[in-house]
Amino acid sequence: MSEVTQYQVQQIIDNGQTVQLTLSEDVQTEPVSQKQLMLDAINKKLDPELRDQIAPFMEAILQAQPTIAIKSYAQTSITIVMPRRRYERMGSPAVGQRLEINIKKA
Repeated sequence: MSEVTQYQVQQIIDNGQTVQLTLSEDVQTEPVSQKQLMLDAINKKLDPELRDQIAPFMEAILQAQPTIAIKSYAQTSITIVMPRRRYERMGSPAVGQRLEINIKKA
């Protein structure tokens, strides 16, 4: 089974004969509010009966707090070192550009 994933070039280190590319998975994530993350964490810790009793209080407390949208995703990152000629043959990708990488078990 193969999986083609897009990675974004984060850093390029040119050592003359070799080029090192640092890539991170190019993932589009949905914003998650800090308030929702806190409520989810509390819900996991409390038993259902206590959760039902405390939920209205938590909602009231968190309503007064500013809601900050955050993004969370554990991205895969890859560092590749290759000969300069191969880097040039693939079009010399720059920082911010995207590459497709096909990863599969041989």
